[in-house]
Amino acid sequence: MIGAVIRWSIANRVLVVIGAVLLTVWGVYALQRTPLDAIPDLSDVQVIIKTSYPGQAPQVVEQQVTYPLSSALLAVPKAVAVRGYSMFGDSFIYVIFEEDTDLYWARSRVLEYLSQVSADLPAGAKPSLGPDATGVGWVYQYALLDRSGRHDLGQLRALQDWFLKFELQAVAGVSEVATVGGMVRQYQIVVSPEKMRAYGITAGQIAGAVGRANQESGGSSIEMAEAEYMIRAKGYLQSGDELRQVVVKLGADGVPVLLGDVAEIGRGPQMRRGIAELDGEGEVTGGIVVMRSGENALAVIQRVKAKLDELRPGLPDGVELVETYDRSGVIERAVANLRDTVVKELLVVVIVCALFLLHLRSSLVIAISLPLGVLISFIIMERQGINANIMSLGGIALAIGAMVDASIVMVENVHKHLERREMNPANR
Repeated sequence: MIGAVIRWSIANRVLVVIGAVLLTVWGVYALQRTPLDAIPDLSDVQVIIKTSYPGQAPQVVEQQVTYPLSSALLAVPKAVAVRGYSMFGDSFIYVIFEEDTDLYWARSRVLEYLSQVSADLPAGAKPSLGPDATGVGWVYQYALLDRSGRHDLGQLRALQDWFLKFELQAVAGVSEVATVGGMVRQYQIVVSPEKMRAYGITAGQIAGAVGRANQESGGSSIEMAEAEYMIRAKGYLQSGDELRQVVVKLGADGVPVLLGDVAEIGRGPQMRRGIAELDGEGEVTGGIVVMRSGENALAVIQRVKAKLDELRPGLPDGVELVETYDRSGVIERAVANLRDTVVKELLVVVIVCALFLLHLRSSLVIAISLPLGVLISFIIMERQGINANIMSLGGIALAIGAMVDASIVMVENVHKHLERREMNPANR
């Protein structure tokens, strides 16, 4: 079989050269399209559902949110497991699907079943799908800090949530930008139980009064002097003083009871479940960039870095943006290792052929087959949807040694046969 292939190749050298050129072009095209990453993605196809139920204990979240959702999602097609986790104020459900299931098909099926069960959830529970990413989508992280002391954690958190986050989420290939650390600033209403009892006011009445006072509405339009005017009621609360003037109820004598009469209004941080610290020097605010499933990690990181370079001039004076995690360095070192291995092996082949066979042209056989074999491996990886990571690139680097050994043995064997043929008078 091998002899027949060799004889055919010798008899059809032009076809062999054309085939090698076509494989080279195809391999270069596949090399450019193959996603680059550092970590092999072995995670299951999963869809995460997060449901916020503020202020509720884990037992209540489990009974009223996690259990109903988990029971309904068990019927999702191709789902093999449904795992629910309940914690203070939040519920997380992981729906695991069969292998080779398209992620976006799975997300659409989960949305269908969520729409059926959402009406049965409590009024304050709002389920939403997690990012379309995998377990290895965490590709970049940065921190915001102010060593000058002019900006507190609340201001840094606002800068991250309302400036950097929106800009980075628009970068191609980014699924989510998660915020860590800092403090979310909010107006806090601290009620007095004694005053509430004296005025006969409940906590529900206070919450309802604040909600009614903090809204806007439209009033259609009117036409005056051949001009049309749009009517709207402006009712968003702008300060703590406006909160104090909110009417909670009317007293027995018709005097309104204001929110400031039964509560103290101030500004403070939202309750936190964790902190972010940098190098042991104090708290900071940071962002985690999560890559979309199936994207090229190296290209996404490069686009994120370019976007951050554009945004740095817009940061306030004294605020620094510090890179804390960057996976591109590992990816570039893995690619450089493969490139260096190929170059070193080619040099070794040329030296071996020149010293032991005294025939430099023979090294061209290996010098051509070696990079061609690497390109063919990238063709297979691209067709199967396998990304180039440390494992796959390391395997190719190890296989190069076996390819070189086999090629040297084959070339040396050809030389031995030629020598025997020249020494045999019958073949001259």
